[in-house]
Amino acid sequence: MAVIEVQGLKKRYGRHTAVDGIALTVERGEVFGLLGPNGAGKTTTVEILEGYRPRDGGDVRVLGEDPTTAGRRWRSRLGIVPQGAQDGAELTVREMVRHVAGFYPAPRDPESVIDRCGLTDKAGARLRTLSGGTRRRVDVACGIVGDPELLFLDEPTTGFDPEARRAFWSLIKDLAADGTTILLTSHYLDEVEALATRLAVLSGGRVVAEGTPGDIGGRTADSIVSWRDDTGPHRVVTPEPLPLLATLVDRTTAVTDLRVQPRSLEDVYLELIGEAA
Repeated sequence: MAVIEVQGLKKRYGRHTAVDGIALTVERGEVFGLLGPNGAGKTTTVEILEGYRPRDGGDVRVLGEDPTTAGRRWRSRLGIVPQGAQDGAELTVREMVRHVAGFYPAPRDPESVIDRCGLTDKAGARLRTLSGGTRRRVDVACGIVGDPELLFLDEPTTGFDPEARRAFWSLIKDLAADGTTILLTSHYLDEVEALATRLAVLSGGRVVAEGTPGDIGGRTADSIVSWRDDTGPHRVVTPEPLPLLATLVDRTTAVTDLRVQPRSLEDVYLELIGEAA
């Protein structure tokens, strides 16, 4: 069953078209990644799906309802981690998570959520005293305490150290295994590759590619051959690396640092947004 269905989504700000005919489908239980440079339309799209921003065209269904007309019961099925929440500075971590839990009809136990987000040692600390990364963990705790069917994560690990990021990845994998559908936007391509079952790349308000992290943009069709010789470093993208390797082996000049690698998600992403631009 599709949790998110979008067809022909459009949004304009004056003469500027921020979202230009996007089509997306996210199935139940997926972790769906949304990639794109700043200004690509990611945040506008997510805010429309969350019901916070009206659209100018297209059809949108989230958990079977139109976000612009859905009511409180529909909202109780969502969890949202926005880019940067700064409210409740004088509340403690425990007070904040319990406060948000009170908005939902059947929330998770706040104490277990605090522990799951690595906040037990900070449960009595006021939010204004926390580091940026720890404050971000509180945002995540508030996003999942309602036990949502659909969780929106907008740049969730900004400010996390490597250990905290890995712990967060484990949490997201556990939530997905429990059946939570997750829409993730992130500038960390390794994060999207580690977590997403499928992803879409936006540029200029349009979807320029969609697929799994392993095959998007024809990623598995090409290899990168790199080497160094007396003229400097070289890098060639090719679907057939063997003939090139044979040519390099037969050369009389020395070839060093020879490598054959699949294209990374970063390679494909940069190519896609460069072509779109």
